[in-house]
Amino acid sequence: MRASTGKLGWFKSSYSAGNGGDCVEVACTGSAVLIRDSKRPEEAQFSVGAEEWAVFVRMAVCG
Repeated sequence: MRASTGKLGWFKSSYSAGNGGDCVEVACTGSAVLIRDSKRPEEAQFSVGAEEWAVFVRMAVCG
């Protein structure tokens, strides 16, 4: 089942060039982080647990 995402605060990656290219958007629901393609926001999206997202971000920052 897909949750309604209309009222979520979606934001783009800070690495986005802002020129309409390849962008990922994320939104936090409190217990999970939703991820979608900004060019097709109404299509497929997926979610990961908030703790798993935090681990991913730490690993991405460290290199």
